[in-house]
Amino acid sequence: MKLDIKTVRRAVVVAPHPDDEIIGAAGLIQALRRQGSAVRIIVVSNGAASHPNSGAWPPERLIAARQQESLLALRRLGVSRHHVTFLGLPDGGLSARAVLCRQRLGRTIRQCRGLNMLVGPAMTDAHPDHRAVAAALRDIRFAGRRMTYQVWPPHRARVARCRTVSLAGGAAAKRSLIRMHRTQLGAITDDPHGFAIARHELTVFAHPVEQFAQDGR
Repeated sequence: MKLDIKTVRRAVVVAPHPDDEIIGAAGLIQALRRQGSAVRIIVVSNGAASHPNSGAWPPERLIAARQQESLLALRRLGVSRHHVTFLGLPDGGLSARAVLCRQRLGRTIRQCRGLNMLVGPAMTDAHPDHRAVAAALRDIRFAGRRMTYQVWPPHRARVARCRTVSLAGGAAAKRSLIRMHRTQLGAITDDPHGFAIARHELTVFAHPVEQFAQDGR
């Protein structure tokens, strides 16, 4: 069943890392912008933990690059730099900073007036940073609709009573957006233990039909 967004005037999409907003909600962001809804993006962590042993890409360079990758991809979906907030919390350490995560998210969300949809990661996501953000969002008071998306594990199970949104342009368009995050797709070569989205993961992430579950908290 398709997600009904006709009444959404202003939405916030929360991403644990730079690129989760594209993997999890590019279609939703696109659909909201095309109907004239305002969309704010909040990226929680700085993304610096993907390649901790790279000499060519120290944290400052990697953080800047990952922010730029997100901004370029979001621009293609109709979201300007002015509507993207990077909280800059430590990548891989959000569980240990639960209070700070909740405080920063709560403060930023309260600054967004007139919101009637809040979108964030699911509590069932396999990544601890995603679960930490999901827990923080659940503790934040919000009277509008709450929707969740799941990124990990890549082989996503069907969500009971899920709602779907399709990205215009199909899998090719979704893949193109994800490929803008070059740092996460093998562009950094001097860290043998660094992260890179595997081919089979990219195939799943590039599926153009996104699934959202309503958080009934």
